[in-house]
Amino acid sequence: MPSITWIPPRGQPLLFQVYKSITTIGDDPTCDICIPDMNLQKLHARMVFDGRDFSLADVDRSTQVIINGRKRHKLRISHGDRINLGDVEITFSIFDPPPRGTQGGGEEAELFGIRRIHEFSEKLMARHDLSELLDALMDYVVSLTRADKGFLILFDNEHPEVRVARNIQKENLTDAVHHLSDSIIAKVVETKKALIVSDALNDEEFRTSESVLNLQLSSVMCVPLLDQGRLLGIIYLGNDKVVDLFTPATLEILMVFAAHASLLIQNALLLNKLKLSNEDLHRQLDKSRFGEIIGTCPAMLEVYNRVEKVAPTGVSVLISGETGTGKELIAHEIHRRAPRAKKPFVTINCGSIPENLMESELFGHVRGAFTGAVSTRLGKFQAANTGTIFLDEIGEMPLGLQVKLLRVLQEHVLTKVGSTKPEKVDIRVLAATNKQLEEEVRENRFREDLYYRLNVVHIELPPLRERGEDIAVLARYLLVKYAEEFGSKIKGFTADALIALKKYDWPGNVRQLENRIKKAVIMAESSMVGPEDLELTEDKSASIMTLSEAKEAFQQKYILEVLERNDGNRTKTARDLGVDPRTIFRYLEK
Repeated sequence: MPSITWIPPRGQPLLFQVYKSITTIGDDPTCDICIPDMNLQKLHARMVFDGRDFSLADVDRSTQVIINGRKRHKLRISHGDRINLGDVEITFSIFDPPPRGTQGGGEEAELFGIRRIHEFSEKLMARHDLSELLDALMDYVVSLTRADKGFLILFDNEHPEVRVARNIQKENLTDAVHHLSDSIIAKVVETKKALIVSDALNDEEFRTSESVLNLQLSSVMCVPLLDQGRLLGIIYLGNDKVVDLFTPATLEILMVFAAHASLLIQNALLLNKLKLSNEDLHRQLDKSRFGEIIGTCPAMLEVYNRVEKVAPTGVSVLISGETGTGKELIAHEIHRRAPRAKKPFVTINCGSIPENLMESELFGHVRGAFTGAVSTRLGKFQAANTGTIFLDEIGEMPLGLQVKLLRVLQEHVLTKVGSTKPEKVDIRVLAATNKQLEEEVRENRFREDLYYRLNVVHIELPPLRERGEDIAVLARYLLVKYAEEFGSKIKGFTADALIALKKYDWPGNVRQLENRIKKAVIMAESSMVGPEDLELTEDKSASIMTLSEAKEAFQQKYILEVLERNDGNRTKTARDLGVDPRTIFRYLEK
């Protein structure tokens, strides 16, 4: 706020704020600014504000008014002018003076300004709503510079948009574009440098500008907001009332603030974009979710259709697909939509149980049936009675046990190991495999009659690489899930990461995608996950290897991919690759 400062001969400086159109100055207590001095008239001078300029005039010819050493009866005054009324000297200021102790030097005053900027920046950092933050930021800038109005212009895809237009009363301005000088903005956009025009109508460069003439601009400051050299936006401040309001010192402080503001705005825009992205993700998930399964590609929609049709029935279902495609999720969804939904759902992985223990695991055993059988124990089938049993990796079941399983499916009875008493069971069987069981049947590794008993309805899951946009939706869902679980500050994927996700072949499918994202959430240095965090970068400058080196590198990479698909199970990996387990250990040692 404009003010008058008077330093008495003995005593502390006195500050009088100027807030009226006509301000009286004199020795009389009724004056707006009362300066008790015998050399002053009771009413010595008047300060007049005409809506644009301040001027000072004496009351009559007998009073003496000297401005900057020159005697005048009436003269326009500007920021910093020294005024002598008789023997009394006062100073006119447009700005609030810095606190006591900063009067002695420019560096201390600048430090005070920077300190205020830092304090306000900390307050802004606590704001999360983008509109609220931008409004508060511009209100502060207008207050800091004593501008009449302030505008925040942001560039969205290089197109300028006035995001905030505020006046000194912290009110929004309508028709914001009509308050701006396009020639001044164009200059800042072109040079990416701050610009101050103290008296636009008399400025050599801009006085002929149509926008300056039409707006009758008096004083303008325009400062770019830069993000690593990229023009993020512009802070535009205008004052139509007081000439020379904006000084180079004010511009310097504003430029320091603009550097802070650029970071605040960039973070706020990023958070807002992520917020909108998360809202969009939730909308996509709502549309693409089928129970706990996510995806809307045509192949998955066909899977959902078959699940809806088969779930209410009690028939056996064979679910096939590559490792990591979500076969167990489909089995859960069939059970959840069936009349048995509130009954037990029991899973057994036929590939993870030693052959000599599998019969006991499935059907149970009685006490003394074998060494270590110290008590009678129920098997998985009894545990699943009246509910559903899910036989994962059914292709790994030994032929001898397939016969006993077939009897259970045909007659709904089973016999514990070591017992001769058959027991009735009421179960629905769902099975899954990543093998081609037709080929296994032809090679006499799987019983044909059991295959047809299990394969009443067949559901085949597509590999992740064939699911198109589902990859991005799944990746974003998993990123949000694990960022919350691990308390990570990861916010999203870079554009390159999303491209890499779609280009990669994903031999381990959804399970591999999940593992990669989980690792990226934990290990990534930036708040945005890039291709390198997902280990999906391509080394375009790789040197040419010899044929033997290329063969060795391919074998190592392929073994590691199969090992990842098998969740680190080395024995199963060796069996799938048809090699001795020691070969796997040899590569791992490398």
